[in-house]
Order: sequence, then structure tokens, then C-alpha cells
Amino acid sequence: MNPAIPYLLLVEDEPTQRQILTEYLSRQGLRVAAVADGRTMRETLELEIPQLLLLDVGLPGEDGFVLARWLRERHPGVGIIMVTGASDSVDRIVGLETGADDYVTKPYDPRELLARIKSVLRRTLSHVHRAVSNEPVHESPPIALGRCTFDRERRILLAHDGTEKPLTATEFDLLDLFCNHPNRPLSREWLLETTSQRDYDGSDRSIDLRITRLRRKIELNADRPKILRTVRGVGYMLVLEKL
Repeated sequence: MNPAIPYLLLVEDEPTQRQILTEYLSRQGLRVAAVADGRTMRETLELEIPQLLLLDVGLPGEDGFVLARWLRERHPGVGIIMVTGASDSVDRIVGLETGADDYVTKPYDPRELLARIKSVLRRTLSHVHRAVSNEPVHESPPIALGRCTFDRERRILLAHDGTEKPLTATEFDLLDLFCNHPNRPLSREWLLETTSQRDYDGSDRSIDLRITRLRRKIELNADRPKILRTVRGVGYMLVLEKL
């Protein structure tokens, strides 16, 4: 095994689709393992943890939502891309609420899927690279955010009691982006394009869902946010009293 080659675990119950994807992604320089259900997925994870999981929603037995929640609780650093039906907007919303980093809809262009995979991998692997790199790091102090402290260098969110609140790679990117532009209204369109690196079509609510998840983690009252505020007609703003 070459640790420099990203390892992806594909969970897809349809045999032909599983074979096609495995062959295509392998040709793109990824190390791919493919399984058909949640039970086999868990067994495979005991052998090696992948950098990214490509997870179909419509699986036999445990569906993709159940498996995504289970994975996020135990391995918060693993990237997750959900695969949903083209008309299942509810699936896309639920998938993001479980902590998925991104989603693709069937039928999809393999090149688009590869772009999504590379985008999530860049975020998940950046933490690993920084952890093992000998390059000098310009440390910035942790930032107090409501009931939490955001340690940008360690890429973690800590509660007052010191326990870690897991952040997905995309949630970290979003929170880090807000910290780079505090006290400034940021549009939904710009946030989406900057963190997801895909075209904005006016119907994608993934930023709103991720804001909701972040508010639940950092706000004293997520229903009346004081840190991550909505700017009506624009988007969102991170309010910091001291920079």
C-alpha cells in the first residue's frame, strides 16, 4: 500500500455501477475498495480507514443516512460524499444534515464526480499534511465562538469543558472562511462557490444546512444566533467583538 495514494471506499449495492466506478476511479490514481452494504463496510473499516467514503443512499439493510451518522461519530475526519437519486431533494438535505461533505445525484458525469472527490480530498488531506509536515507554521490564537473555542491550527472546535465537537472538512472550511472575514456580510453564493468549488444554481441549500449545523455547535441558543448571524437579503456574518 502506498500511503501517498488517497484511499477511497465505495459503498454501492448495484454490481455493474460498482465495477464501473471502481475501474474509473482506479484509473484516476485513487486506491479504491468497493463493498455492497453496511455490514461489509464496517468490516472493511476495521482493516483500514479511508480518506473518503462514496456512499450510496439506497442500500439494502442500513441505508446511507444511518451509515453516514455512524461513520461521522466514530471517524469525524473521513470525507463523505453521498450519492442520491436525481429527484430526491429531501435525500440531499438529510445527507448534509448527517454530516456529509458533499453529494452527487444520479445520473452523474464521472468527471463531475471526480471533481467532487478531489475537492473533498484536498480538505481532508490538508490536515494530515500539516500534521506530518516539518514546514514552519505561523500559529494563530484560538478564537472564542459562543460556547466554544475554535483552534484553527489544530482544526478542532472545543467546548468549555475541553471536549471536542467534531467538524467535517467542509464545516471547518466554512468556519475558517468566516474567521478570515469577520464582521462582514458574506453572500450565500460566494460561500457556496468558495467552499464547494461548484457552480451555484440558486436552488442549493447546502450552505444554509451547514450554517444550521455550526450554530447548533457554537451558539448558546441556535434559534437566536448571536455569533453566526443571518444578514437578510445577503447571507451570513460571523460576529467577533475582539479580533
